[in-house]
Amino acid sequence: MLKIIPLGGFGEIGLNMMVFEYQNTIFIIDAGLMFPEDYMLGIDIVIPDMTYLKQKKSHISGIVITHSHEDHIGALPYLLKEVNAPVFGTPYTLGVIRKKLEEFGLLGTSSLHEIHPDEKLKIGIFELDFIRVNHSVIDCVGIAIKTPYGTIIHTGDFKMNHNPVDGMVTDVNKLAKYGGQGVLALLSDSTNVEKEGYTVSDQHVGQELESIILNTSGRVIVALFASNVARIQQLINIANKKDSKVILNGRSIEMTVEIAKSLGHINIPDNMEIFINDIKNFPDNEILMITTGSQGEPMSALARMASDTHKQIKVKKGDTIILSSKFIPGNEKAITNIINNLYRKGADVIYEKISNIHVSGHAFQEELKLMIGLTKPKFFIPAHGEYRHLLLHARLAEQTGIPPKNIILAENGNIIEFDKNGGRISGSIETSRVLIDGKGVGDVGRSVLKERRFLSEEGVVVVTLVFDEETGIVIHGPEILSRGFVFWTETGHLLDDAQCVVLEIIEDIGPEVPNRIEIIQAKLQTALRQYFYFTIKRRPVIIPVIMEL
Repeated sequence: MLKIIPLGGFGEIGLNMMVFEYQNTIFIIDAGLMFPEDYMLGIDIVIPDMTYLKQKKSHISGIVITHSHEDHIGALPYLLKEVNAPVFGTPYTLGVIRKKLEEFGLLGTSSLHEIHPDEKLKIGIFELDFIRVNHSVIDCVGIAIKTPYGTIIHTGDFKMNHNPVDGMVTDVNKLAKYGGQGVLALLSDSTNVEKEGYTVSDQHVGQELESIILNTSGRVIVALFASNVARIQQLINIANKKDSKVILNGRSIEMTVEIAKSLGHINIPDNMEIFINDIKNFPDNEILMITTGSQGEPMSALARMASDTHKQIKVKKGDTIILSSKFIPGNEKAITNIINNLYRKGADVIYEKISNIHVSGHAFQEELKLMIGLTKPKFFIPAHGEYRHLLLHARLAEQTGIPPKNIILAENGNIIEFDKNGGRISGSIETSRVLIDGKGVGDVGRSVLKERRFLSEEGVVVVTLVFDEETGIVIHGPEILSRGFVFWTETGHLLDDAQCVVLEIIEDIGPEVPNRIEIIQAKLQTALRQYFYFTIKRRPVIIPVIMEL
Protein backbone atom coordinates (compact mmCIF):
# COMPACT_ATOMS: atom_id res chain seq x y z
CA MET A 1 0.00 0.00 0.00
CA LEU A 2 0.98 3.61 -0.65
CA LYS A 3 0.07 5.66 2.40
CA ILE A 4 -0.49 9.41 2.67
CA ILE A 5 -0.95 10.61 6.25
CA PRO A 6 -1.58 14.27 7.09
CA LEU A 7 -0.17 15.07 10.54
CA GLY A 8 -1.33 18.70 10.34
CA GLY A 9 -3.03 21.18 8.05
CA PHE A 10 -6.16 19.11 7.35
CA GLY A 11 -8.94 20.78 9.33
CA GLU A 12 -6.92 23.85 10.38
CA ILE A 13 -4.88 26.71 8.96
CA GLY A 14 -1.25 25.99 9.85
CA LEU A 15 0.68 22.96 11.14
CA ASN A 16 1.17 21.68 7.59
CA MET A 17 2.92 18.32 7.64
CA MET A 18 2.26 15.32 5.44
CA VAL A 19 3.79 11.82 5.30
CA PHE A 20 4.22 9.74 2.15
CA GLU A 21 5.02 6.10 2.93
CA TYR A 22 5.62 3.04 0.79
CA GLN A 23 7.12 -0.14 2.28
CA ASN A 24 10.22 1.02 4.21
CA THR A 25 10.53 4.48 2.63
CA ILE A 26 9.02 7.62 4.16
CA PHE A 27 9.38 11.22 3.14
CA ILE A 28 7.72 14.27 4.68
CA ILE A 29 6.29 17.32 2.94
CA ASP A 30 6.58 20.48 5.07
CA ALA A 31 6.89 20.89 8.84
CA GLY A 32 4.82 23.87 9.91
CA LEU A 33 3.61 25.54 13.07
CA MET A 34 0.54 27.53 14.01
CA PHE A 35 0.23 30.41 16.43
CA PRO A 36 -1.69 29.82 19.67
CA GLU A 37 -5.43 30.24 19.89
CA ASP A 38 -6.97 32.56 22.48
CA TYR A 39 -7.45 29.84 25.09
CA MET A 40 -3.79 28.74 24.93
CA LEU A 41 -2.58 31.13 27.62
CA GLY A 42 1.19 31.55 27.76
CA ILE A 43 1.83 29.29 24.77
CA ASP A 44 4.37 30.55 22.21
CA ILE A 45 3.68 28.29 19.23
CA VAL A 46 1.95 25.00 18.36
CA ILE A 47 3.52 22.18 16.34
CA PRO A 48 2.18 18.83 15.06
CA ASP A 49 2.44 15.67 17.11
CA MET A 50 5.47 13.80 15.76
CA THR A 51 4.99 10.52 17.65
CA TYR A 52 4.35 8.56 14.44
CA LEU A 53 7.57 9.90 12.90
CA LYS A 54 9.60 9.11 16.02
CA GLN A 55 8.40 5.51 15.85
CA LYS A 56 9.48 5.21 12.20
CA LYS A 57 12.46 7.56 12.11
CA SER A 58 14.80 4.92 10.67
CA HIS A 59 12.61 4.82 7.54
CA ILE A 60 12.53 8.59 6.94
CA SER A 61 14.61 9.40 3.86
CA GLY A 62 13.88 13.09 3.33
CA ILE A 63 11.98 16.23 4.29
CA VAL A 64 10.74 18.33 1.36
CA ILE A 65 9.71 21.95 1.97
CA THR A 66 7.38 23.66 -0.52
CA HIS A 67 8.03 27.25 0.63
CA SER A 68 9.30 29.41 3.48
CA HIS A 69 6.18 30.47 5.39
CA GLU A 70 6.12 29.62 9.09
CA ASP A 71 3.09 27.35 8.70
CA HIS A 72 5.33 25.17 6.50
CA ILE A 73 8.79 25.46 8.11
CA GLY A 74 8.20 26.57 11.72
CA ALA A 75 8.26 23.05 13.20
CA LEU A 76 11.34 21.97 11.24
CA PRO A 77 13.84 22.56 14.10
CA TYR A 78 11.72 20.39 16.41
CA LEU A 79 11.46 17.68 13.72
CA LEU A 80 15.23 17.69 13.11
CA LYS A 81 15.83 17.18 16.82
CA GLU A 82 13.97 13.88 16.48
CA VAL A 83 14.75 12.80 12.91
CA ASN A 84 18.09 12.78 11.12
CA ALA A 85 17.04 13.27 7.50
CA PRO A 86 18.12 15.52 4.63
CA VAL A 87 16.05 18.66 3.98
CA PHE A 88 15.22 19.74 0.42
CA GLY A 89 14.07 23.22 -0.58
CA THR A 90 14.48 25.99 -3.15
CA PRO A 91 17.37 28.47 -2.66
CA TYR A 92 15.30 31.20 -0.97
CA THR A 93 13.42 28.68 1.19
CA LEU A 94 16.72 27.19 2.37
CA GLY A 95 18.05 30.69 3.05
CA VAL A 96 15.22 31.27 5.53
CA ILE A 97 15.61 27.76 6.98
CA ARG A 98 19.34 28.32 7.56
CA LYS A 99 18.60 31.40 9.67
CA LYS A 100 16.03 29.46 11.68
CA LEU A 101 18.27 26.45 12.28
CA GLU A 102 21.12 28.77 13.25
CA GLU A 103 18.94 30.23 16.02
CA PHE A 104 18.27 26.70 17.32
CA GLY A 105 21.93 25.66 17.11
CA LEU A 106 21.09 23.00 14.51
CA LEU A 107 22.65 24.41 11.35
CA GLY A 108 25.95 22.57 11.74
CA THR A 109 24.27 19.17 12.10
CA SER A 110 21.59 19.60 9.41
CA SER A 111 21.86 18.35 5.83
CA LEU A 112 20.32 20.93 3.46
CA HIS A 113 20.00 20.39 -0.31
CA GLU A 114 18.81 22.84 -2.98
CA ILE A 115 16.07 21.88 -5.40
CA HIS A 116 14.87 23.74 -8.48
CA PRO A 117 11.75 23.61 -10.65
CA ASP A 118 12.18 21.12 -13.53
CA GLU A 119 14.65 19.12 -11.44
CA LYS A 120 13.84 15.61 -10.29
CA LEU A 121 14.67 14.04 -6.95
CA LYS A 122 14.72 10.35 -6.08
CA ILE A 123 13.68 9.36 -2.56
CA GLY A 124 13.59 5.56 -2.44
CA ILE A 125 10.79 4.32 -4.71
CA PHE A 126 9.46 7.90 -5.14
CA GLU A 127 10.49 10.29 -7.90
CA LEU A 128 9.70 13.96 -7.22
CA ASP A 129 9.41 16.56 -9.98
CA PHE A 130 9.15 20.17 -8.77
CA ILE A 131 6.66 22.57 -10.35
CA ARG A 132 6.93 26.35 -10.02
CA VAL A 133 3.86 27.90 -8.36
CA ASN A 134 3.09 31.51 -7.52
CA HIS A 135 2.28 32.50 -3.93
CA SER A 136 2.79 35.46 -1.58
CA VAL A 137 6.41 34.48 -0.96
CA ILE A 138 8.98 33.77 -3.65
CA ASP A 139 10.54 30.47 -4.76
CA CYS A 140 7.53 28.21 -4.09
CA VAL A 141 7.00 24.79 -5.63
CA GLY A 142 4.33 22.18 -6.03
CA ILE A 143 5.39 18.57 -6.45
CA ALA A 144 4.54 15.82 -8.93
CA ILE A 145 5.23 12.58 -7.07
CA LYS A 146 5.63 9.42 -9.12
CA THR A 147 4.55 6.40 -7.06
CA PRO A 148 4.08 2.70 -7.90
CA TYR A 149 0.37 3.40 -8.53
CA GLY A 150 0.54 6.64 -10.47
CA THR A 151 1.43 10.32 -10.20
CA ILE A 152 0.17 12.37 -7.28
CA ILE A 153 0.34 16.16 -7.49
CA HIS A 154 0.70 18.25 -4.34
CA THR A 155 0.05 21.89 -5.25
CA GLY A 156 1.56 23.50 -2.16
CA ASP A 157 0.18 26.99 -1.53
CA PHE A 158 -0.59 28.56 -4.90
CA LYS A 159 -2.54 31.03 -7.01
CA MET A 160 -2.80 31.51 -10.77
CA ASN A 161 -1.13 34.91 -11.20
CA HIS A 162 -0.12 35.20 -14.86
CA ASN A 163 1.79 38.47 -14.44
CA PRO A 164 3.49 38.38 -11.01
CA VAL A 165 5.97 41.03 -9.93
CA ASP A 166 8.63 38.42 -9.16
CA GLY A 167 8.17 36.67 -12.52
CA MET A 168 7.51 33.33 -10.80
CA VAL A 169 4.41 32.21 -12.69
CA THR A 170 2.53 29.05 -11.79
CA ASP A 171 3.65 26.58 -14.47
CA VAL A 172 0.29 25.73 -16.05
CA ASN A 173 2.00 24.05 -19.01
CA LYS A 174 3.72 21.52 -16.79
CA LEU A 175 0.54 20.90 -14.83
CA ALA A 176 -1.32 20.33 -18.09
CA LYS A 177 1.43 17.97 -19.29
CA TYR A 178 0.94 15.80 -16.23
CA GLY A 179 -2.82 16.04 -16.72
CA GLY A 180 -2.37 14.63 -20.23
CA GLN A 181 -0.20 11.78 -18.96
CA GLY A 182 -2.64 10.87 -16.20
CA VAL A 183 -2.75 12.00 -12.57
CA LEU A 184 -3.80 9.52 -9.91
CA ALA A 185 -4.64 12.15 -7.26
CA LEU A 186 -4.51 15.89 -6.69
CA LEU A 187 -3.86 17.37 -3.26
CA SER A 188 -4.92 21.01 -3.62
CA ASP A 189 -4.77 24.16 -1.46
CA SER A 190 -8.25 24.90 -0.04
CA THR A 191 -7.61 28.12 1.91
CA ASN A 192 -9.61 30.53 -0.28
CA VAL A 193 -12.28 28.18 -1.60
CA GLU A 194 -14.95 30.49 -0.16
CA LYS A 195 -13.85 33.35 -2.45
CA GLU A 196 -15.51 33.54 -5.87
CA GLY A 197 -13.69 34.50 -9.05
CA TYR A 198 -9.96 35.14 -9.30
CA THR A 199 -7.37 36.71 -7.01
CA VAL A 200 -6.50 40.34 -7.63
CA SER A 201 -3.31 40.88 -9.63
CA ASP A 202 -0.14 41.90 -7.78
CA GLN A 203 0.29 44.51 -10.51
CA HIS A 204 -3.05 46.06 -9.49
CA VAL A 205 -1.91 46.24 -5.86
CA GLY A 206 1.34 47.86 -6.98
CA GLN A 207 -0.57 50.50 -8.94
CA GLU A 208 -2.77 51.23 -5.91
CA LEU A 209 0.26 51.59 -3.64
CA GLU A 210 2.03 53.79 -6.19
CA SER A 211 -0.99 56.09 -6.46
CA ILE A 212 -1.14 56.51 -2.67
CA ILE A 213 2.60 56.98 -2.10
CA LEU A 214 3.27 59.36 -4.98
CA ASN A 215 0.45 61.62 -3.82
CA THR A 216 1.58 61.99 -0.20
CA SER A 217 3.52 64.98 1.03
CA GLY A 218 4.66 63.52 4.36
CA ARG A 219 6.49 60.42 5.52
CA VAL A 220 5.18 57.03 4.36
CA ILE A 221 5.40 53.98 6.64
CA VAL A 222 4.34 50.63 5.15
CA ALA A 223 3.77 47.61 7.39
CA LEU A 224 3.57 44.20 5.69
CA PHE A 225 4.37 40.51 6.03
CA ALA A 226 8.16 40.30 6.17
CA SER A 227 8.16 37.31 3.81
CA ASN A 228 6.53 39.22 0.94
CA VAL A 229 9.66 39.84 -1.12
CA ALA A 230 7.75 40.90 -4.24
CA ARG A 231 5.84 43.58 -2.31
CA ILE A 232 9.07 44.90 -0.81
CA GLN A 233 10.56 45.22 -4.31
CA GLN A 234 7.39 47.00 -5.49
CA LEU A 235 7.81 49.54 -2.70
CA ILE A 236 11.49 50.06 -3.53
CA ASN A 237 10.54 50.71 -7.16
CA ILE A 238 7.90 53.24 -6.08
CA ALA A 239 10.43 54.96 -3.79
CA ASN A 240 12.80 55.19 -6.73
CA LYS A 241 10.08 56.90 -8.80
CA LYS A 242 9.44 59.38 -6.01
CA ASP A 243 13.17 59.88 -5.38
CA SER A 244 12.68 58.79 -1.76
CA LYS A 245 14.99 57.11 0.70
CA VAL A 246 14.09 53.64 2.00
CA ILE A 247 14.43 52.50 5.62
CA LEU A 248 14.07 48.81 6.49
CA ASN A 249 12.89 48.54 10.09
CA GLY A 250 12.41 45.23 11.89
CA ARG A 251 14.59 42.17 12.29
CA SER A 252 12.45 39.90 10.10
CA ILE A 253 12.28 42.51 7.29
CA GLU A 254 16.04 42.96 7.40
CA MET A 255 16.61 39.19 7.31
CA THR A 256 14.24 38.73 4.35
CA VAL A 257 15.94 41.48 2.35
CA GLU A 258 19.40 40.16 3.18
CA ILE A 259 18.55 36.67 1.88
CA ALA A 260 16.64 37.96 -1.16
CA LYS A 261 19.43 40.38 -2.14
CA SER A 262 22.04 37.62 -1.94
CA LEU A 263 19.97 35.55 -4.40
CA GLY A 264 19.20 38.45 -6.73
CA HIS A 265 15.49 38.70 -5.89
CA ILE A 266 15.68 42.24 -4.50
CA ASN A 267 17.54 45.17 -6.01
CA ILE A 268 17.97 48.42 -4.06
CA PRO A 269 19.58 51.26 -6.04
CA ASP A 270 22.81 52.73 -4.68
CA ASN A 271 22.42 55.40 -1.99
CA MET A 272 18.66 54.73 -1.62
CA GLU A 273 18.74 52.76 1.64
CA ILE A 274 19.42 54.74 4.82
CA PHE A 275 19.47 53.89 8.52
CA ILE A 276 16.63 54.90 10.81
CA ASN A 277 18.79 57.44 12.67
CA ASP A 278 19.35 59.29 9.38
CA ILE A 279 15.65 60.15 8.89
CA LYS A 280 16.10 63.56 10.49
CA ASN A 281 18.56 64.52 7.74
CA PHE A 282 15.93 64.29 4.97
CA PRO A 283 12.62 66.06 4.31
CA ASP A 284 9.47 64.12 5.22
CA ASN A 285 8.34 63.67 1.61
CA GLU A 286 11.56 61.73 0.86
CA ILE A 287 11.04 59.07 3.54
CA LEU A 288 9.54 55.61 2.89
CA MET A 289 9.86 53.12 5.72
CA ILE A 290 9.13 49.39 5.32
CA THR A 291 8.42 47.79 8.67
CA THR A 292 6.76 44.98 10.62
CA GLY A 293 3.63 44.92 12.74
CA SER A 294 0.80 44.59 10.23
CA GLN A 295 -0.88 42.01 12.51
CA GLY A 296 -0.77 44.12 15.66
CA GLU A 297 2.12 42.17 17.22
CA PRO A 298 2.67 43.87 20.61
CA MET A 299 6.46 44.32 20.35
CA SER A 300 6.59 45.12 16.62
CA ALA A 301 7.90 48.44 15.32
CA LEU A 302 4.43 49.63 14.29
CA ALA A 303 2.92 48.79 17.68
CA ARG A 304 5.67 50.77 19.40
CA MET A 305 5.07 53.71 17.09
CA ALA A 306 1.35 53.60 17.88
CA SER A 307 1.99 53.51 21.63
CA ASP A 308 4.68 56.23 21.42
CA THR A 309 7.41 53.90 22.76
CA HIS A 310 9.51 53.67 19.58
CA LYS A 311 12.91 55.23 20.32
CA GLN A 312 13.57 56.70 16.87
CA ILE A 313 10.15 57.31 15.27
CA LYS A 314 7.38 59.55 16.61
CA VAL A 315 4.22 59.41 14.49
CA LYS A 316 2.92 62.88 13.66
CA LYS A 317 0.34 64.70 11.62
CA GLY A 318 1.06 64.34 7.91
CA ASP A 319 2.40 60.77 8.17
CA THR A 320 0.72 58.12 6.01
CA ILE A 321 0.67 54.60 7.49
CA ILE A 322 -0.17 51.75 5.09
CA LEU A 323 -1.00 48.25 6.35
CA SER A 324 -0.38 46.22 3.19
CA SER A 325 -1.70 42.90 4.48
CA LYS A 326 -4.95 41.19 5.35
CA PHE A 327 -6.36 41.02 8.86
CA ILE A 328 -5.66 37.46 10.01
CA PRO A 329 -8.62 36.13 12.07
CA GLY A 330 -7.88 36.55 15.76
CA ASN A 331 -5.71 39.63 15.22
CA GLU A 332 -8.50 42.08 14.37
CA LYS A 333 -8.73 43.67 17.83
CA ALA A 334 -4.97 44.23 18.12
CA ILE A 335 -4.81 45.70 14.61
CA THR A 336 -7.76 48.06 15.09
CA ASN A 337 -6.27 49.27 18.40
CA ILE A 338 -3.09 50.22 16.56
CA ILE A 339 -5.07 51.92 13.78
CA ASN A 340 -7.06 53.94 16.33
CA ASN A 341 -3.89 55.05 18.13
CA LEU A 342 -2.23 56.06 14.86
CA TYR A 343 -5.29 58.13 13.94
CA ARG A 344 -5.13 59.82 17.36
CA LYS A 345 -1.60 60.96 16.55
CA GLY A 346 -2.78 62.66 13.37
CA ALA A 347 -1.58 60.07 10.85
CA ASP A 348 -3.59 58.97 7.83
CA VAL A 349 -4.02 55.17 8.00
CA ILE A 350 -4.79 53.05 4.95
CA TYR A 351 -5.65 49.35 5.27
CA GLU A 352 -7.32 46.56 3.30
CA LYS A 353 -10.89 47.38 4.35
CA ILE A 354 -10.68 50.81 2.68
CA SER A 355 -8.23 50.21 -0.18
CA ASN A 356 -7.01 47.36 -2.45
CA ILE A 357 -3.49 47.30 -1.03
CA HIS A 358 -3.17 43.57 -0.44
CA VAL A 359 -3.81 40.41 -2.41
CA SER A 360 -4.05 36.88 -1.07
CA GLY A 361 -1.47 34.27 -1.97
CA HIS A 362 -4.11 31.52 -2.17
CA ALA A 363 -6.22 30.65 -5.20
CA PHE A 364 -9.89 31.67 -5.44
CA GLN A 365 -12.62 29.37 -6.78
CA GLU A 366 -12.00 29.83 -10.51
CA GLU A 367 -8.28 29.18 -10.05
CA LEU A 368 -9.02 26.05 -8.02
CA LYS A 369 -11.27 24.83 -10.84
CA LEU A 370 -8.47 25.58 -13.31
CA MET A 371 -6.02 23.49 -11.27
CA ILE A 372 -8.43 20.54 -11.40
CA GLY A 373 -9.04 21.10 -15.11
CA LEU A 374 -5.32 21.19 -15.90
CA THR A 375 -4.36 18.09 -13.94
CA LYS A 376 -7.50 15.98 -14.61
CA PRO A 377 -7.00 13.83 -11.50
CA LYS A 378 -8.76 10.51 -10.98
CA PHE A 379 -8.94 11.17 -7.22
CA PHE A 380 -9.22 14.51 -5.49
CA ILE A 381 -8.04 15.30 -1.93
CA PRO A 382 -8.68 18.83 -0.59
CA ALA A 383 -5.78 19.97 1.60
CA HIS A 384 -4.62 22.97 3.65
CA GLY A 385 -7.65 24.45 5.37
CA GLU A 386 -10.23 24.23 8.10
CA TYR A 387 -12.87 21.52 7.74
CA ARG A 388 -15.36 23.87 6.05
CA HIS A 389 -12.71 24.75 3.46
CA LEU A 390 -12.02 21.07 2.75
CA LEU A 391 -15.73 20.29 2.43
CA LEU A 392 -16.44 23.24 0.12
CA HIS A 393 -13.43 22.34 -2.00
CA ALA A 394 -14.72 18.77 -2.27
CA ARG A 395 -18.07 20.14 -3.50
CA LEU A 396 -16.27 22.39 -5.97
CA ALA A 397 -14.36 19.39 -7.32
CA GLU A 398 -17.63 17.52 -7.75
CA GLN A 399 -18.97 20.44 -9.82
CA THR A 400 -15.97 20.08 -12.17
CA GLY A 401 -16.84 16.45 -12.85
CA ILE A 402 -14.88 14.48 -10.23
CA PRO A 403 -17.11 11.55 -9.14
CA PRO A 404 -18.10 11.80 -5.44
CA LYS A 405 -16.69 8.30 -4.81
CA ASN A 406 -13.28 9.58 -5.96
CA ILE A 407 -13.21 12.57 -3.60
CA ILE A 408 -11.36 11.77 -0.38
CA LEU A 409 -12.27 14.16 2.44
CA ALA A 410 -9.55 13.48 4.99
CA GLU A 411 -8.57 15.00 8.32
CA ASN A 412 -5.39 14.93 10.40
CA GLY A 413 -4.37 11.39 11.26
CA ASN A 414 -6.43 9.69 8.54
CA ILE A 415 -4.49 7.09 6.55
CA ILE A 416 -5.18 7.62 2.85
CA GLU A 417 -4.22 4.42 1.02
CA PHE A 418 -3.69 3.77 -2.68
CA ASP A 419 -3.21 0.45 -4.42
CA LYS A 420 -4.06 -1.02 -7.83
CA ASN A 421 -7.76 -0.84 -6.93
CA GLY A 422 -7.79 2.89 -6.16
CA GLY A 423 -7.73 5.09 -3.08
CA ARG A 424 -9.59 5.29 0.22
CA ILE A 425 -9.31 6.18 3.91
CA SER A 426 -8.35 2.91 5.58
CA GLY A 427 -7.98 3.97 9.20
CA SER A 428 -6.22 6.55 11.30
CA ILE A 429 -3.36 7.17 13.67
CA GLU A 430 -3.53 9.25 16.83
CA THR A 431 -2.59 12.88 16.24
CA SER A 432 -2.71 15.97 18.39
CA ARG A 433 -1.13 19.37 18.84
CA VAL A 434 2.08 19.87 20.79
CA LEU A 435 2.30 23.13 22.71
CA ILE A 436 5.62 24.99 22.97
CA ASP A 437 6.02 27.18 26.06
CA GLY A 438 9.51 28.69 26.27
CA LYS A 439 11.92 25.76 26.14
CA GLY A 440 9.23 23.29 27.15
CA VAL A 441 8.01 21.01 24.35
CA GLY A 442 4.72 19.27 25.04
CA ASP A 443 4.93 19.68 28.82
CA VAL A 444 1.86 21.92 28.87
CA GLY A 445 -1.35 19.97 28.36
CA ARG A 446 -5.07 20.48 28.84
CA SER A 447 -4.89 20.38 32.62
CA VAL A 448 -2.24 23.12 32.74
CA LEU A 449 -4.19 25.28 30.26
CA LYS A 450 -7.29 24.76 32.39
CA GLU A 451 -5.40 25.90 35.49
CA ARG A 452 -4.09 28.96 33.62
CA ARG A 453 -7.59 29.83 32.49
CA PHE A 454 -8.89 29.56 36.07
CA LEU A 455 -6.03 31.72 37.30
CA SER A 456 -6.67 34.34 34.62
CA GLU A 457 -10.42 34.43 35.25
CA GLU A 458 -10.74 33.82 39.00
CA GLY A 459 -7.33 34.65 40.51
CA VAL A 460 -5.44 32.90 43.28
CA VAL A 461 -5.58 32.97 47.09
CA VAL A 462 -2.57 31.75 49.10
CA VAL A 463 -3.05 30.85 52.77
CA THR A 464 0.14 30.64 54.86
CA LEU A 465 0.23 28.95 58.27
CA VAL A 466 3.12 28.00 60.55
CA PHE A 467 2.59 25.53 63.42
CA ASP A 468 4.80 24.72 66.36
CA GLU A 469 5.85 21.15 65.70
CA GLU A 470 5.67 20.08 69.37
CA THR A 471 2.50 21.81 70.55
CA GLY A 472 0.56 22.14 67.28
CA ILE A 473 -0.19 25.80 68.10
CA VAL A 474 -0.28 28.40 65.31
CA ILE A 475 2.82 30.59 65.65
CA HIS A 476 2.32 32.56 62.40
CA GLY A 477 -0.79 33.30 60.39
CA PRO A 478 -3.16 32.67 58.97
CA GLU A 479 -1.81 35.09 56.40
CA ILE A 480 -3.96 35.39 53.26
CA LEU A 481 -2.53 36.82 50.05
CA SER A 482 -4.60 37.20 46.86
CA ARG A 483 -3.65 37.98 43.27
CA GLY A 484 -6.12 38.71 40.51
CA PHE A 485 -8.99 38.07 42.91
CA VAL A 486 -10.06 41.09 44.97
CA PHE A 487 -8.77 44.61 45.55
CA TRP A 488 -7.74 44.77 49.23
CA THR A 489 -8.83 48.33 50.06
CA GLU A 490 -12.35 47.72 48.81
CA THR A 491 -12.94 44.19 50.06
CA GLY A 492 -10.47 43.81 52.87
CA HIS A 493 -13.23 42.52 55.14
CA LEU A 494 -13.67 39.57 52.76
CA LEU A 495 -10.15 38.32 53.46
CA ASP A 496 -10.48 39.14 57.17
CA ASP A 497 -13.57 36.94 57.31
CA ALA A 498 -11.70 34.25 55.37
CA GLN A 499 -9.11 34.20 58.18
CA CYS A 500 -11.92 33.36 60.60
CA VAL A 501 -12.91 30.43 58.35
CA VAL A 502 -9.32 29.17 58.50
CA LEU A 503 -9.11 29.51 62.30
CA GLU A 504 -12.37 27.60 62.79
CA ILE A 505 -10.98 24.66 60.79
CA ILE A 506 -7.78 24.67 62.89
CA GLU A 507 -9.81 24.64 66.11
CA ASP A 508 -11.88 21.68 64.86
CA ILE A 509 -8.79 19.61 64.02
CA GLY A 510 -6.68 19.32 67.14
CA PRO A 511 -2.97 18.45 67.38
CA GLU A 512 -3.80 14.86 68.30
CA VAL A 513 -5.44 14.12 64.91
CA PRO A 514 -3.26 11.89 62.65
CA ASN A 515 -2.17 13.46 59.35
CA ARG A 516 -3.40 16.77 60.69
CA ILE A 517 -1.55 18.95 58.10
CA GLU A 518 -2.99 17.05 55.10
CA ILE A 519 -6.51 17.16 56.54
CA ILE A 520 -6.28 20.90 57.24
CA GLN A 521 -5.02 21.57 53.69
CA ALA A 522 -7.92 19.67 52.14
CA LYS A 523 -10.54 21.27 54.37
CA LEU A 524 -9.10 24.74 53.81
CA GLN A 525 -9.43 24.39 50.05
CA THR A 526 -13.03 23.16 50.26
CA ALA A 527 -14.20 25.64 52.90
CA LEU A 528 -12.60 28.73 51.28
CA ARG A 529 -13.91 27.78 47.84
CA GLN A 530 -17.41 27.53 49.27
CA TYR A 531 -17.03 30.74 51.27
CA PHE A 532 -15.79 32.87 48.34
CA TYR A 533 -18.43 31.50 45.99
CA PHE A 534 -21.18 32.14 48.54
CA THR A 535 -20.05 35.74 49.19
CA ILE A 536 -18.99 37.03 45.75
CA LYS A 537 -19.69 34.15 43.31
CA ARG A 538 -16.02 33.60 42.43
CA ARG A 539 -13.89 30.47 42.48
CA PRO A 540 -10.23 31.45 43.00
CA VAL A 541 -7.50 28.83 43.06
CA ILE A 542 -6.80 28.12 46.76
CA ILE A 543 -3.18 27.29 47.67
CA PRO A 544 -2.59 26.40 51.35
CA VAL A 545 1.05 26.64 52.46
CA ILE A 546 1.43 24.97 55.89
CA MET A 547 4.75 24.48 57.68
CA GLU A 548 5.83 23.08 61.03
CA LEU A 549 8.74 24.54 63.00
